[in-house]
Amino acid sequence: MKKITILISMVCIMLQACGQNASQTKQEATSTSVVEPSIEVQKINQNENTIATRFNAPKGYVRIPFDSISFSNYLRKLPLKPHGSKVLFFNGKKKNKTNVYDAVVDLHIGTRDLHQCADAVMRLRAEFLFENKKYDSIYFNFTNGFKADYTNWRKGKRIVVNGNQVFWKQKTQSSDTPKDFWKYLEMVFSYAGTASLEKELKSVSLEKMKIGDVFIQGGFPGHAVIVVDLAIHETTGEKLFLLAQSYMPAQEIQILKNPKDTVLSPWYSADISNELQTPEWTFTKNQLKRFQ
Repeated sequence: MKKITILISMVCIMLQACGQNASQTKQEATSTSVVEPSIEVQKINQNENTIATRFNAPKGYVRIPFDSISFSNYLRKLPLKPHGSKVLFFNGKKKNKTNVYDAVVDLHIGTRDLHQCADAVMRLRAEFLFENKKYDSIYFNFTNGFKADYTNWRKGKRIVVNGNQVFWKQKTQSSDTPKDFWKYLEMVFSYAGTASLEKELKSVSLEKMKIGDVFIQGGFPGHAVIVVDLAIHETTGEKLFLLAQSYMPAQEIQILKNPKDTVLSPWYSADISNELQTPEWTFTKNQLKRFQ
């Protein structure tokens, strides 16, 4: 979990952040049901290496187009490891659960136990903005409310934690190298989580879902998954979506299976009556949110 602390009380709370609700998860894992085939799903393109090319939209559905420089398009084109790859934890060990994911995103996660659920969501958003040189738009709040903006970090300032106080201090020269940017992200990972990120996002209805929206349950424990692709039925207008997550301990981002419909999987239907069940967490339909 988060390795750096501001308050001792925060430590106790944050050690549970993005944690697994053991009784909930165990019950979900044992109660997964298989839905009778209702939608014909084409095969996965095993030799393709992006989300958009690896996973075909089911028959009758087409992908929703987005601007080529949008966050939505960025997520849809995330690189994937070869088909059959195992998710790796921060220490190099494999996540061998076969009922959780269908693909692994080919992005490094560092060697510290930091890149967990909300961290992966923030990281994807921040790296999209970084690649497009939208530096002033990169900022996240710590759990205690401190605003950690990349603009200050880029100027060579660093965040200092002194007891109950958190503040900026000039430490080095200006830099916007990928190496220094990753150090900024790890600082964010250390002090931010689902509780803080949930407050930064705005609620959005399922009908208006876009790629980049986040199902998030803030708290201690809490969890977050991000929508990385969308398709729509050409006749009915029904939306399907793909989800990605990291989890704990820190691990690579993975494209989730659909535990409630193994025929439709990995796609999920946006026609959610109340709850969205993912392999390692259950959300309610009103927990869909969007970056401002």
